[in-house]
Amino acid sequence: MEVRRAAPVKLVVPDEYCDDLHETADQFLYCANEASDYCWDNTDYEDCVTSNVTARDALYDRLREETDLTANLVQEAIRRAVHAVDSGVDRWKKGKRTNKPEFTSWSVVYDKRSATFYRNKISLSTVNGRIECDFELPADSPTPYEEYVLSDNYEFRTSTLQYDQATDEFYFHVKTRKIDDEGEAVEVEDSDDTGHQTVLGIDLGVNSLAVSSTGTFWSGDEYDHWIHEFEKRRAEMQQRGTQAAHNALLRLGKRERAWRKQYIHTVANELVDEAVTHDCDVIVFEELTDIRERLPHADWHHIWAFRRLVEYVEYKAPERGVAVEQVEPDHTSQRCSHTDCGFTHEDNRDGEQFRCLKCGYEINADYNGAKNVGLRYMRRRQHRLRSSPTSGSADAPVDVRVNGGMLNGDGYRPTADS
Repeated sequence: MEVRRAAPVKLVVPDEYCDDLHETADQFLYCANEASDYCWDNTDYEDCVTSNVTARDALYDRLREETDLTANLVQEAIRRAVHAVDSGVDRWKKGKRTNKPEFTSWSVVYDKRSATFYRNKISLSTVNGRIECDFELPADSPTPYEEYVLSDNYEFRTSTLQYDQATDEFYFHVKTRKIDDEGEAVEVEDSDDTGHQTVLGIDLGVNSLAVSSTGTFWSGDEYDHWIHEFEKRRAEMQQRGTQAAHNALLRLGKRERAWRKQYIHTVANELVDEAVTHDCDVIVFEELTDIRERLPHADWHHIWAFRRLVEYVEYKAPERGVAVEQVEPDHTSQRCSHTDCGFTHEDNRDGEQFRCLKCGYEINADYNGAKNVGLRYMRRRQHRLRSSPTSGSADAPVDVRVNGGMLNGDGYRPTADS
């Protein structure tokens, strides 16, 4: 597994270049949607195009003729569409609801040929040629940009240019990967090896932002409190309707976004620390697919927090030797995690409490879900290794780290210090 990092950086775009970037984004989205139309088939997923080479050969010349984009931007637009279609086909095969991908959010994907980095500025390809924009970097050092983009230990992969309409600001999200002295990607131990593993399961929810299988809770109360405070303050400013209130509203939005990111970064750091403290090799989350349907009472800021938390852990954990995996979310909240039970029923859960209708096991519902997430990974890995003729392992040993001990296929085993 490669060690990857992302570095967000704000651009200072001269007024005369803003229209160039907006037009570039419009044409980029046009290409992505044209590619999506070509690749998607509503009748049979087997007729969908999931090969980037096939789509590029069919569309590249036409899209180059119809737009003013450079070759690399056209290719990135096609690649984005193919990736989205491939993900949709995967959901379709599993019987999940899916539709043709449609691209509407303002964004442009740049590769190393269409974006050139200098220490304090960047050169970008647009529909009207190259433009240069300065970076607005925080005073604190080192910044993520300095650590991961300017460092010789990381190499640039791709980046996404985004526009915040509320603040009229442009941001560049740079993706890098760690390399060694020979320029080769640095790898950490992959979670699919056949050695013994200890797993930390994580359940994500509304009342508790995250709960680990070790029994640690990250409450959502403080997060919700400050989100509501920001919303209340925003409503007050909107009622005033003055220019001063509008300017204050923009500043409040920036503070809120910075606060939310910092809060989730803190939770991600603590979650990775929890895994390291308990000698866990793997952190396991539920897949976030269809999370809006699974958590109908979750607000937009909850969904945002879940996605950012998984994203932050995915790039923080590998550097500390911990892999990150995801498992199917089906019934993890309704299944009994008690040893030798596993009874699944929707009435097992009542709000924050879980009580198994079969064996009577009672426990906090989110903690029960966190254990089930870890156990699902354990069963999946055991099945994979036992069915693989090359794994060389019939046992596929996996322990799920729980409060006071370990849980595996042989039952619960308390640790010496418990």
